[in-house]
Amino acid sequence: MTLREQLERSEHQILRAEAAFADRSLGREREEAPDVVRTCFMRDRDRIIHSKAFRRLKHKTQVFLSPEGDHYRTRLTHTLEVAQISRTVARALLLNEDLAEAIALGHDLGHTPFGHAGERALSDARGVAFNHNEQSLRVVRLLEKEGKGLNLTREVLDGILCHTGPKIADTLEGQIVRMADRIAYINHDIDDAIRAGVLSEEDIPFDIKLALGATHSRRISALVNAMIAYGLENGQIGMDADTAKYMNDLRTFMFEEVYQNPVAKGEEGKSEAIVAYLYRHFAQNPERLPAEYWAIADRDGTDVAVCDYIAGMTDRYAVMVYQELTIPKSWNKY
Repeated sequence: MTLREQLERSEHQILRAEAAFADRSLGREREEAPDVVRTCFMRDRDRIIHSKAFRRLKHKTQVFLSPEGDHYRTRLTHTLEVAQISRTVARALLLNEDLAEAIALGHDLGHTPFGHAGERALSDARGVAFNHNEQSLRVVRLLEKEGKGLNLTREVLDGILCHTGPKIADTLEGQIVRMADRIAYINHDIDDAIRAGVLSEEDIPFDIKLALGATHSRRISALVNAMIAYGLENGQIGMDADTAKYMNDLRTFMFEEVYQNPVAKGEEGKSEAIVAYLYRHFAQNPERLPAEYWAIADRDGTDVAVCDYIAGMTDRYAVMVYQELTIPKSWNKY
């Protein structure tokens, strides 16, 4: 018996019946021989971590554009926080931690530069809605590894697609990631906003602090514990109505005070202009796309290829390309 087979057997001894078991996976789009050490979900997790798209997350905006401090979140640190919350909940509910972690690590791979401002700008420039969950799925299926994709299991693909949007994931592990994503970003965005001087703890409504806690760690603990308690009692992913209400109230507060705050978002207009310019330029001059995107343009259309190129950019790379296209270079021949 291989180590993988031992791990698969242990899942049946430990996990609840509703969990996603690795040896019952729906499989991959392209069949592969199983690994001798890792289960299929462990293998997916490792493929995501070693992907180029995952590494680029460290230079993509979470909320604050190009923050000068070292302690602001990026899209990468957000992803790691979502993964940790997801593992904690999955473990407590006797669900598949490896699947939850793989989904969490891949859920934002398709995010644009400049956070949601880039997402809006790309949607406006194209005239077609850009949804980062759909782009994340496209990254792992079609763009990574020179167009071969990562060939992930169908459970991971489903969880990545359904971490936001109207469709709910088929697995309980995917549903955990959907809630963990919201828990993570609401709370760490408060932390970053306080660090930036946009908020103070005193600004948070008293009834929310009374219900969820007056510190970052207490609020996360309250929401995670509510998920666990609900799952243990009901066998489903969610939280009690009162806690869910206060979490939604906190999210509404963040939209009003931070996500739409002109101080916090004062530079977003510039970033949106950069994305819009890049889209127009490459849509009108597709021959200037990197060669790896020419085949995409032939197969899926120029619009899709341009979208893939821009969505894959980090913040600083987008700025660099924009500068190269718009700022004259000094004449240096003598």
